[in-house]
Amino acid sequence: MDTNRSDKVAAGRGLRIGVIGAAGWLGGAIATAMLDAGIVAPEDLALSYRSGRPDRFPGAFWTADNQALADRSDIILLSVRPADWTQLRIDVTGKLVISVMAGIRLSALCDKHNTRRAVRTLPNAAAEVRKSYTPWIATGDITDTDRAIVRAILDACGVEDEVRSEAEIDYLTGLTGSGPAFPALLAEAMMADAIAHGLDRAIAQRAVNTVLVGTGRLLEQRDDCPADTVRTFLDYRGTTAAAIETMRTAGFDAAVARGLAAAFEKSVRMGEPS
Repeated sequence: MDTNRSDKVAAGRGLRIGVIGAAGWLGGAIATAMLDAGIVAPEDLALSYRSGRPDRFPGAFWTADNQALADRSDIILLSVRPADWTQLRIDVTGKLVISVMAGIRLSALCDKHNTRRAVRTLPNAAAEVRKSYTPWIATGDITDTDRAIVRAILDACGVEDEVRSEAEIDYLTGLTGSGPAFPALLAEAMMADAIAHGLDRAIAQRAVNTVLVGTGRLLEQRDDCPADTVRTFLDYRGTTAAAIETMRTAGFDAAVARGLAAAFEKSVRMGEPS
């Protein structure tokens, strides 16, 4: 573990962390990442569920009482749907609250949960494999220790950036919060086309998945701007260039921009009072 990461983990050592919504996909992934990184010990981890206690995280405290979780925790992570948050009634009395809910403003978190120490963040589903990109922003009342703990938790899930405004979080809700769905959508279309051309389903799936995973590793290791990679293929004037130009003529770039705009607008609406 590098020195910076070690310092961040040490900052949280001994703290009790509660995850409301730990039975869900994202809440469970974050809890697993924190345990694996040594940020919290099982006995210091409190987890809540709505119906049916999950059979995972041995040694952790499970409860259906969210206020009981808040009372025994130093840090409370909110991982519920924004629509369900409206019914959530907990008083954290000045403790650090970390929200992974789309659209819910810092001011609303502070007012509802009786604290001035709040963080708004949005990991994505790739947190399950420690590859999430996670933007976050905090109130001015969080401490340096709070900030180090937040970074440690989000680093355990992948890569994080503290951004400048909640408007940036709203935009990134669509770009990165929804992010894994977009390559999956492309993979679905590519796989359907391959099967339509007679390929066996298993071969089509393996081919498409390997292309996407390999592309991700290539971009990560070369640290190129994606536009540079696209330009390389266009300059070669081969089959890939023919495909790219046809896709763009059909409106590929515009469709992506419209989709991201729709996600941004939805994120803003989700944070508005009903």
